[in-house]
Amino acid sequence: MDWKTFAVVFGTVFLAELGDKTQLATILFAGKTGGSVLMVFVAASMALVASTALAVTAGAMLGHYVDTRYLTMAAGVGFIVIGLWTVLSAFQP
Repeated sequence: MDWKTFAVVFGTVFLAELGDKTQLATILFAGKTGGSVLMVFVAASMALVASTALAVTAGAMLGHYVDTRYLTMAAGVGFIVIGLWTVLSAFQP
């Protein structure tokens, strides 16, 4: 097992997920369910696993046809655009 890859992916995804909309929604669901926090945990975990499986599958397929440098650039530009949109929306009334 490649522990360096594991650590980089785990750390990156963990930090990216902290405070995102999905985590906030999960916090709200856990707070609203009267004692069914285990079900919220299981459902949220399964949803994250399913979406991650989709992303890994798509990435593996795209990696065969598109140079990964272009995928990296596209992801970087996407993060910058989302970041700018988030900052600009903070100044909207």
